Amino acid sequence: MAPLAAFGPILVMSGASIVHARLKEGRDVVENVVLLVLAAVVTWGRLGPYPF
Repeated sequence: MAPLAAFGPILVMSGASIVHARLKEGRDVVENVVLLVLAAVVTWGRLGPYPF
């Protein structure tokens, strides 16, 4: 269940990054990318070859 729960924020943060990039809000893009990467690490860690 945790990988699926972490996949939702990946979608949301990728959309938010696109919107902030179009509005030229650089700081917000960086924050969204950091959160996206953290959610991706959790998802990969739960679904990867060695789940933790």
